[in-house]
Amino acid sequence: MKLIWIVDDDEEMIKAVQLMLKLLGYQTTYYLGARPAALALLNGERPDLMILDINMPEVSGLDLLEFIRRRKEWKDLPVIMLSTEAADITVDRAMELGADAYTSKPVTIEELERAIKTAFQKHAISS
Repeated sequence: MKLIWIVDDDEEMIKAVQLMLKLLGYQTTYYLGARPAALALLNGERPDLMILDINMPEVSGLDLLEFIRRRKEWKDLPVIMLSTEAADITVDRAMELGADAYTSKPVTIEELERAIKTAFQKHAISS
């Protein structure tokens, strides 16, 4: 079973996304913010895919995405941005930094499933 990390500062959103992922057959771990997720990566933990919010205190999701893509050991980690930010400039920036898919909140289970498939396909990983 594939492990998906949810990185967000909104516990209600985390619970909703966890439920959708469970229904889709995925195992989940969550982090309340980018900093704890980055520390987990640095400690050798690694998900099969990461769902990352943009607007979080201290360290933004875009900052974490940039950090991930600059390290060769994580370049192939599929990352989906899930955010209330829907402005073209923000979406474009996330894609420039290496996001594999971008989905706006609130997300439906169908949108989430499509984003996961897209992200896995970009890295030639079966979902």
